[in-house]
Amino acid sequence: MDELPLTAHLDELRRRLMIASGSWLVAFLLCYGFAETLFEFIAVPVQAALPEGSSLVFIHATEPFFAYLKIAALGGLLLSLPVLLWQTWLFVAPGLYGSEKRFALPFVLASSSCFGVGAWFGFRWVFPLIFRFLISYGTDGGLRPMLSMGAYLSLACRLLLAFGLVFELPIVIFFLSRMGIVDHLWLARHRKYALLAAFLVGAMLTPPDIISQLSLAGPFMILYEVGILVARLFGRPASPDQALGPTEPGD
Repeated sequence: MDELPLTAHLDELRRRLMIASGSWLVAFLLCYGFAETLFEFIAVPVQAALPEGSSLVFIHATEPFFAYLKIAALGGLLLSLPVLLWQTWLFVAPGLYGSEKRFALPFVLASSSCFGVGAWFGFRWVFPLIFRFLISYGTDGGLRPMLSMGAYLSLACRLLLAFGLVFELPIVIFFLSRMGIVDHLWLARHRKYALLAAFLVGAMLTPPDIISQLSLAGPFMILYEVGILVARLFGRPASPDQALGPTEPGD
């Protein structure tokens, strides 16, 4: 591993942040030109769930402007994600061993793909389920939905980011297992903590209903099991001084 002074680390961090921020800005400006189209696309699930004759509305005069800024920022993030991940890798690479540096391209490709698949999974399969349930819950009482475009977009962005991050779980486990910090036996013994974490994450990132929380917690646990398999196939046994977390009696 390369030893660098603190000032060199700070200079390198500033450089990587500038490149990452610049790539996000360029992608944001590109997406802003299609902001209305992007919003129409991301609003498809909720529009389909609304009763006939209803549509999204805006409450404040500035709401469409800020909604389009937000959708452009989200689109820019997704578009520039490979560059952001590459800059992250380049920053941590000097602290890695030579055998670990060869994972640079697989890390960027796999992380970008997993995030994209997670966001698409949430948008394509979970959004219709969540919004049909939430809207029907209100309309069954005779209420007429008038959903704000800004409020919907904030919830949609949070859910897309949540699903994207959850789908990164196997990648995180892969690298932890390659470094010997965890192994498949440790992961298998701590399933109950993963289950608790799944519902805590679901409670923090989704609307406060059981359908939404299960929609996130379910994939979390499935991907945790995938991570156990990944650790078994590609990891190395965790050393006693590296093993994470508290041990249980009998561990």
